[in-house]
Parts: sequence; C-alpha cells; structure tokens
Amino acid sequence: MQLRLFKLRFRRRFQHGQKQVEDLGQQAEASLEQHFFKRLSSLGGAWRFITTWIALLVLIVGCLVVQIEGLSSHYQRLQPIPGGTYTEGVLGTFTNANPLYATSDADSTVSRLLFTGLMKYNDQNHLVGSLASGWDVDEKGTVYTVHLKPHLTWQDGTPLTADDVMFTYQAIQNPDAQSPLASSWQGIKVAKKDATTITFTLPTPLSSFPYSLTNGIVPAHAFANLPPTEWRSADFNSVHPVGNGPFMWNALQVIHNNATSTQVLIALQPFADYVGGKPKLDSFVVHVFSDKDELVKSFRNQQLTAIALPSPPADLVQDSGLYQYSFLLSAATMAFFNTSSGVLADTVVRQALVQSSNTMSIMSKLGYVTRAVREPLLKGQLGYDPAAVQAAYNPAAAKAALDKDGWLVGTGGVRSKAGKPLEVTFDASNSSEYAQVAHQLQADWQAVGVKVNLRLEQDQDFQNSLANRDYDAVLYSISIGVDPDVFVYWDSSQTDPRSTRLNLSSYKSAAADASLEAGRTRLDPTLRAVKYKPFLQAWQQDAPALGLYQPRYVYITNANISGLTEHTINTGTDRFNNVQNWMIRTAKVTNQ
Repeated sequence: MQLRLFKLRFRRRFQHGQKQVEDLGQQAEASLEQHFFKRLSSLGGAWRFITTWIALLVLIVGCLVVQIEGLSSHYQRLQPIPGGTYTEGVLGTFTNANPLYATSDADSTVSRLLFTGLMKYNDQNHLVGSLASGWDVDEKGTVYTVHLKPHLTWQDGTPLTADDVMFTYQAIQNPDAQSPLASSWQGIKVAKKDATTITFTLPTPLSSFPYSLTNGIVPAHAFANLPPTEWRSADFNSVHPVGNGPFMWNALQVIHNNATSTQVLIALQPFADYVGGKPKLDSFVVHVFSDKDELVKSFRNQQLTAIALPSPPADLVQDSGLYQYSFLLSAATMAFFNTSSGVLADTVVRQALVQSSNTMSIMSKLGYVTRAVREPLLKGQLGYDPAAVQAAYNPAAAKAALDKDGWLVGTGGVRSKAGKPLEVTFDASNSSEYAQVAHQLQADWQAVGVKVNLRLEQDQDFQNSLANRDYDAVLYSISIGVDPDVFVYWDSSQTDPRSTRLNLSSYKSAAADASLEAGRTRLDPTLRAVKYKPFLQAWQQDAPALGLYQPRYVYITNANISGLTEHTINTGTDRFNNVQNWMIRTAKVTNQ
C-alpha cells in the first residue's frame, strides 16, 4: 500500500516538473521572438549608425596625423649632422704621404689630410694661421718671426714645438734629403727662439715669404734615428705616418685587380686634437685608382662619395643628377711663345698672334664661368693695371702688322718672309679642354696667314716637350696664387737650367727683371704696385705670351657636402681647407 502511494506521488511530481520545463521553454521562445527576431528588421539602421561613428573616428585620427606632420615641418627641419664615412676617388699611384716629398695628386691628397702647416688659406682664400698664431717681420724685411699656437700635439700625443718646425725646413734644405721643395728654401736660416717661436732670416727682403709657409710640418722625433739619405724611403712616409692635420692614419689596403690595374685604399680617422677642431666625419677613405675607367665606374656605381680628377669626363660634368663644385683657380691659362728662337723671336709676329686670337669666343665655349687673363697678374690682384692689358682682338690689325713687317701671303694663304714660311709648332696637353682651346687658336692664327702644326700630346710626352722647350708655342696653366710675385715665370734668371726653369717663354727683358726684383722686395703694398708697373708695360709691349683665362678645379660628388662651398683656391688640394667641417649625413631636428 505504501509502495503504491510512493509511486503515485513520484509520478505527479515528475509530470509537474515536466510541465514547468515546457512552460519555461515556451517563455524563452516567446522572449527570443519578441526581443531578437522581431528586432532583426531594424539591425540595418543600427549598423549604419555604427559605421558612421567609425568613419568619423577615422577622419578625426587622419586629420590629427596630417596636423602633426604639418606642425613637424614647422617645428623641425632637415639638418646636416656629424658622422658617416667619406670616400674620395683619386687617379694615380700612392707612394708618399710625407709633405716634404708629396707631389702627385694621390700623394698630395693624403698628405693634405694628414698634415697641416704654419699657415693656410681660409674660405675667402686669405692667408691665415694654422699652427701659427701670427707672424712679424723686421723693418728690413729679412727676418720673419712666427709664433706657434699653444698646446699643439702630434697624433701620437707628443707635443709639437718649434723644434719640429726647425727640423722640417732644415730637412727641406738638406741636399741628402732630396726634397723637391729645396730650391725655394736655399739661403734661408731657420732658428728656434723658444719652444713656440721660430725665426726665418732671409738673404734679401721677400714680401711674398709668408705664402711659402703653407707646407706641412713633420715630427722631428720620427726621423731622429735615420740618416737624411733614408728619409725619402722611410716607413713613416707610407706605412705609419704621424701627422698634425685633421685626420690620422688608420689602415692601408692594396687590391691588385690584374697586372695593369691596382687600387689602394687609405683609411683615415678624425684627429680629436686637430688645431682646427675635430672633424665631423667618422672616417675619410682615399681610394686611389691606377685606371681612370675603373675610377669613373666606381663613382657611377656610387661606391665613392666624390671623384677628384684634373679633367673629369664631360658626361659627368654635364650630369644634372650629380653635385658639382666648381672652384676658380688663382692661376692663368696662357699660350706661351718661345721668344728665344724661330719665328716667334719676332715681337711683331707675337703681337699679331695676340691680336688674331678671339679669346672671348674661347671663354664662351669652355662651359663654365671664369675670368679673363689679360696680363701676367690676375684681375683684382695687388699691382694689376687695367692700362697694361694685352692687345685686343683685331685680326685686321694683325694682318696689317704682318704685311708691314714683310710677312706676305703666299701659296695656300701661308705668309713667308725672305723665303721662310711663317710656321709654328703649337703644343698642348691632349685633354678635352686644352684640345678645344688649341684648335680654336690654330684656326684663329691660320686665318691671318700663320701655318700652325698642332701637337696634342699625352702627359709624359707633353712634360718632355716642356722640359726641353721643344715648341714654338705651348698651351699651359701656371699657378700664380694670392701674392703677385710672378718672378719665377718671367725673370730672365729663370731660363737658366740650374733654376726652376718656369719661364716657359724664355723671356728676357732688363726692364722686366729690374721691376720684378723691386716689386718682390718691397713690403708696402702701394709701393709694390708702383714697382711692378715697368714689368707690366714691358710684358704688354713684348707679348711673350697670350693670356686666356683662369682655369677651374671641378669636384664632383654623389651627395651634397655640407660645409663645402665654392670659392677661389690656389691648388686642387685647397678643397680641403675646411674639411673638418664637412658633413654628409642629415636628420630632422627640432627648431630651438
């Protein structure tokens, strides 16, 4: 009986629970229908609302980014910063970094980076102190006293003193040392007054003397145990030089591409105690190529920052994608006439060549802006006289002068006198610029009846012709510099084989000699200018050369070089006058 009651009670509870589950299911289904499925129809409007807010948020973020970028250009600027490796390609052979011996382009480049002198040129091409703080000269103009700056050091940490300066110039004078600078220093006494003072005693006054103090100074202690006969071949010169310039020696690597092509890489690092301030570049690599084509190829492949060539290829010069720095040289490109023999010993013929030369046309075809050279001094130089310029272009006057002098036009339009043809041999280096100028001069001279045998020669043959004076006329550039002392180019003493023989015209004039000597021995600038007038007048009348133009030095780079500015320089290596300030890297910095 009890069992039956239990079963009935359990059945009723189960049925009641089942009914509750059914009720809950029906309620859930009704709630889902009411709160979900019936609202699906309005979901599209909700998505449009959400999408609108998302788009607005994206727009706000975008505007914020644009505003930040715009403000960054206002508060920030792209500015050069220190660092980076600068690699310069040079053509030639590296043999000697010692400034007592460095003469080639490659040697001079390395030497200029490693060493500095008592004096240097600034960005205005003015002579200023480098190791020297200044100099004085006595009333007679024969004793120059140079004062060193304090706390100078060599790159090995040794103090740089007057002993090093005295050693340098006495080494140049020593015949056993065989320095190519020796001829300019004979007869000058160099003495140390104290640790920072040196005196130079000259046999006669020389107003241009301070300009000869720009050569690099070498450390006396590096040669203390070597006889002078071994200085030229010392390891110091090419293995481990110790200098005082903006950069110091790091490493050298030689690459032999083949039997005829060699490359030398010379790695330099900044000298922190350089007198001009520590360089901003991390390193400077001089890459020396023996093959010009390899040099140009490496530059085109952007393996080099810059290329240093006396005559760079025309396609590089004209490439608008490259950076070109054009430095006007304080030099003169001239056609020098051999006045000692042949038809050009005749002054009338030389004057006729000057008058028949269309120098303005020549300059217009150079492809760069330069200044005309009309006399042996450069325009703007101390002593320059506008009244002493060479004869102007006037081919009709040239023809008339030749007619009057007996040079009459004959067969083929060539003039002759007493059966002797008016014929000249004209030499020039076979570079693109010189060849162009020489061809135009040939055409100008032939137009007035002169037969011109033009010889365009390779470097070695051309140098031999210069040394032997194997020409009637020669196209060449001479370095004049800042000071107007042009004694070595025009004084008759410089035709002697025992001299430098830089008088390429073999010009001899007593009036010019006396004037040149007087001008270089006067310290007062006004008096110097007066003393040079007779020389300029004699040069104008005698026409030993045809002045053309001031040449330029072209420096081409693959990148903009901050700190490198175009200005007049005296030699190609003067491009390094402020190399310590060069920068090749850039970054955005905040305006202060």
